[in-house]
Amino acid sequence: MERELALEIVRVTELGALASASWIGRGDKDAADDAATTAIRSMFDSVSIDGTVVIGEGEMDDAPMLYIGEKVGNKRGPLVDVAVDPLEGTEVVAAGLQNAQSVIAIADKGSLLHAPDIYMEKLACGPELVGKLSIEDPVEITLTKAAHHLGKSLSEMTVMVLDRERHAKMINTLRQAGVRIKLLSHGDVAGAIAAALPDSDVDLYLGSGGAPEGVLAAAALKCLGGEMQGQLLPQGPFELQRCMRMGIANPTRVLYMDDMVGTGDVIFAATGVTSGDFLNGVRFIGKERAETHSVIMRAQSRTIRYIRSIHFLPGKEIPQGAAGKKVASL
Repeated sequence: MERELALEIVRVTELGALASASWIGRGDKDAADDAATTAIRSMFDSVSIDGTVVIGEGEMDDAPMLYIGEKVGNKRGPLVDVAVDPLEGTEVVAAGLQNAQSVIAIADKGSLLHAPDIYMEKLACGPELVGKLSIEDPVEITLTKAAHHLGKSLSEMTVMVLDRERHAKMINTLRQAGVRIKLLSHGDVAGAIAAALPDSDVDLYLGSGGAPEGVLAAAALKCLGGEMQGQLLPQGPFELQRCMRMGIANPTRVLYMDDMVGTGDVIFAATGVTSGDFLNGVRFIGKERAETHSVIMRAQSRTIRYIRSIHFLPGKEIPQGAAGKKVASL
């Protein structure tokens, strides 16, 4: 993939963030998601790719756009898989909380896992721990191995976990081991990425979250030289059948980086909607301008670029949502 694609992709996440930002704190998560989805879908028409959505807003019958299998791009570029979450954190935006972002990853065609919208158990780490841990180990063993390879005591380790009731037992185990715990209220993708950022104090990310978000995080971790291991958690025969329909013959096997994002190049882009640990949110400056904060990464070069953009809103066309609601009073 051409490196110029990175800047094209970040322009797409910027528009998604701008479109959804006017819904921050307004209590309407569907309108916020609709705004981001419509904006991102319209912007994709100008991107020089021949892309197929493999992770998006759902099946064709459930989503009017960015559905799985939809073709995106102007078809004047490489054949690629597209994973997109127009608004990771719809409830976050509705409530005015932290860590909402617009996220896209692209990779060579056939590279990205067609992950069903079910839970996935995850283990994410930085470059120092790649190949040294196993998601199948008990948490205590994982902590001991990680501390050994990092040259730290357990009391110096920091583990990030989504603050959910389902993680209560694991959180108790972590506390008994004496590690620091950083509880994350929202933002599964940002949480996993934190384990591999060069300036982060997070050593590991553990716990379950959405499988599509797991693939997006794996794309970012590949760009950072880190690692994600995952294990799908299908609940009942319906979810098992859904995995089978999406080409996952053994839904409970451990998924490694090559399974989730392939062996070729990957580009990852995200723009903050609300501020969080990873990115600043959209900031409106008067009536005519807005500031966005984005990150763009590429696996081939492992370069991390943070982009601060000031947008002149009267000169930027931000489309209305598919439901016909006005996207923003900008």
